[in-house]
Amino acid sequence: MTQVGTVYGSALYELAKEEALSAQIRQQLLLLRQCFQAEPDYLRLLSAHNLTKDERCRILDDGFRDRVHIYLLNFLKILTEKGYIRHFPDCCEAYLQRYNADNGILPVTAVTAAALTPAQAEKLKQKLHQITGKQIDLHFRLDPKVLGGVRLDYDGQRLDDTVSHRLNAIRERLSKTVL
Repeated sequence: MTQVGTVYGSALYELAKEEALSAQIRQQLLLLRQCFQAEPDYLRLLSAHNLTKDERCRILDDGFRDRVHIYLLNFLKILTEKGYIRHFPDCCEAYLQRYNADNGILPVTAVTAAALTPAQAEKLKQKLHQITGKQIDLHFRLDPKVLGGVRLDYDGQRLDDTVSHRLNAIRERLSKTVL
């Protein structure tokens, strides 16, 4: 995460928190992040030097006025005017980290070879809640290379109970075995 993202994302969070809008702005940030990921050319357009700052801000007004909170719209305009709009994903990350910390939410990514059933996902969330005492925001990623089992990534930690991890551990032990 960039320093610009940390500074601006944290500032937006502080404003939203003071105004009791942190959950609403969080939801809108998540939607904007998805939109910008789906249409990366939009952020490039807002960074285009052949458009004036007023034209770029007008594009934001046309696209988002009355669709997002005015604080968030103004935040996008500030990033655009300063030439920092490319840092928007980092701003989102900083905002979400602050929001999650204040609200006892732990984002967890579960990597599996096959999709978990809803019952398995719920059981995993409950178990993680018991271990951490936090509300779990569980995300899933499929990776056929893990072969089976589950790998959990959260809070800078990785818990790896996948078949591929176990096979690598066995391979390592065998390579160190003297016959």
